[in-house]
Amino acid sequence: MEPMGRLDPSELSVKDLPWQILWDKEKCSLCGRCTAACPVRAIELGVHRKRILQIPVGLQEHPSNLFSLYHGIRQRTDPAHACTGCALCSLVCPNGAIVPIRSAETDKLRFHVNAGGTPRRRGGRRNDPRSLLDEIKFIRISMLTDPALDAGRHEFELRTLLGRVLPPEQIPTVIAQDGWAPPVREIYPLIIGSMSFGALSPNMWEGIQLGVAYLNEEMGMPVRVCTGEGGCPPRLLRSRFLKYVILQIASGYFGWDEIIHALPDMKEDPCAVEIKYGQGAKPGDGGLLMWYKVNRLIAAIRGVPPGISLPSPPTHQTKYSIEEAVAKMIQSMSMAWGFRVPVFPKISATSTTLAVLNNLTRNPYAGGLALDGEDGGTGAAYNVSMDHMGHPIASNVRDAYLNLVRLGKQNELPLLAAGGIGKNGNLAANAAALIMLGASGVQIGKYLMQAAAGCLGSEADRCNICNIGLCPKGITSQDPRLDRRLDPEKVAERLVDVYLSFDTELKKIVAPLGRSTSLPIGMSDALGIADHPAAERLGIRYVI
Repeated sequence: MEPMGRLDPSELSVKDLPWQILWDKEKCSLCGRCTAACPVRAIELGVHRKRILQIPVGLQEHPSNLFSLYHGIRQRTDPAHACTGCALCSLVCPNGAIVPIRSAETDKLRFHVNAGGTPRRRGGRRNDPRSLLDEIKFIRISMLTDPALDAGRHEFELRTLLGRVLPPEQIPTVIAQDGWAPPVREIYPLIIGSMSFGALSPNMWEGIQLGVAYLNEEMGMPVRVCTGEGGCPPRLLRSRFLKYVILQIASGYFGWDEIIHALPDMKEDPCAVEIKYGQGAKPGDGGLLMWYKVNRLIAAIRGVPPGISLPSPPTHQTKYSIEEAVAKMIQSMSMAWGFRVPVFPKISATSTTLAVLNNLTRNPYAGGLALDGEDGGTGAAYNVSMDHMGHPIASNVRDAYLNLVRLGKQNELPLLAAGGIGKNGNLAANAAALIMLGASGVQIGKYLMQAAAGCLGSEADRCNICNIGLCPKGITSQDPRLDRRLDPEKVAERLVDVYLSFDTELKKIVAPLGRSTSLPIGMSDALGIADHPAAERLGIRYVI
């Protein structure tokens, strides 16, 4: 310990930390489970010195001190090991002797976390709990039927189309000219968005794939999952389950060597190919998979040495602009699978969305456009990107849909929306609002980490250490010590539960609208909001 007056600049007291460990000496049995389970090693076993004042019975003796030593739990105060409030210590303690408590002063640590120039507090979520989608109401109710009974009585067609949907009269002409028509897939409107093999742990990834396979083959729900930029295991590429997968290609081309080598052995075509240009949580900025998470398996799939940080490289020459993407990438990816697979780009929701969209409408082989709004979560972006960059998804989708309406192509080019859907738990309501604003389907990622895997993070900056590979639940960790805590079969079960509950809630929303045979895409007259500027911006009714 440095003498008083010579303190290190980053030396803090327990009160300066956002989370303080409350430990009960009387209940603790010193089993060591809490110290073993803590992912950031915020607590350690320590030897404490206790002073007891002994007061004599007689007046002749002077009071004395009795010193004793005992073992107990001690909280570390250096920023590198600051408690994140995940409360895993409480989960494993057999006696309820320990719990993290939120500090009343939560602003101290943020000035000390950037040792080495890398801020630590950027764990996968935008630090703003508000959501415009949660304020939208569904106000058009059909009085010709009983809405309460319709949702449980009718058969619903909750399906959407992915791929360029040409008018029937144009299909013979296109086939005569090109020898083929753009491929189209009928899928469920709730898509599992891109979370890469590397960002997620192997157990989490496996659990998602198991759940998707069960939903398709046992429940009859055509759910699709996107691989993200990191490629995917070779055994998936050569399995019959590939048809439930959307393969993503991005600036780093990570994992595409494995995909190319597997092409001759593929038993099924993938559902689609997504070309990622941007992500809503970090528009214009590449992601970063830190070296903590690049183990031998991830390195082998991505074609890099193990143990190095992987920032997304600058955009490849073949993806220099959206015009070249249409001419080169969409065509080359279509050719790789014999023009049997829809190909579409994914971009960050920005003010340049309409320029991209207009270029895509001119090419009959673009399979759609995915828009990712500012509220999207990621463990690979800095706070400055997540908190201060990007565009709200609701207004961006609305602008894109109205632009397609002006061009007369609103039923041809599907729009997929993502970014903060279900951020506050209202998954079905948020998805329905975006569909009625013009989206053909929605993509979710962070919601599944919370609902299907029990993510301990929160918008109040609890846990949120996805980026450094120390996830206490093993969701985003590549450390076997942490990864094995997650049961893939339990993840699959919870994933199925999420989809079944979403399906029920979505039916409850669309039934009163009198829709049972198709999704209410662009049905904005059914929406209202008590925010006048938002109502004018979105072109929906102002209700109060």
